[in-house]
Amino acid sequence: MTFRAAILGFAALSAAATMAVASDDPIKTRKAMMKSVGDSMKVVVPMVKGEVDYDAMKAEQAIRVIQDVATNVVNYFPAGSETGGETEAAPKIWEDMAGFKASAASLEADAGAAATAAAGGLDAFRAAFGKMAGNCKACHEDYRIKKN
Repeated sequence: MTFRAAILGFAALSAAATMAVASDDPIKTRKAMMKSVGDSMKVVVPMVKGEVDYDAMKAEQAIRVIQDVATNVVNYFPAGSETGGETEAAPKIWEDMAGFKASAASLEADAGAAATAAAGGLDAFRAAFGKMAGNCKACHEDYRIKKN
């Protein structure tokens, strides 16, 4: 096993551990998943902005966490979890589950493309990251309750 494979494997295990923390409570689980996305964004956004040196391995690792969340998050919006737990999930999720799942699938695909692009250098990563980040923003606009 290469060092790179070991690091990426560790990232996947970390994401899985985060998700397993509250697997009996879908609201807690999806909040933990979104926190892992936020933590990943804290790694890559400064690279994209040129505030820190670009590190292809760290970028790919962070984006793979986002891809994993996109793959699995739709499983944590069962009927009955629309309210409680200070959820920010908008009712539109349950009204338009097909659209929500399509948004997650788009994020998953674009995250995969961004993770692959990471090896191509900052410019390649920046372009793919922008598309992926647009999916995050669109989903939040459509399926998340706006904070005041």
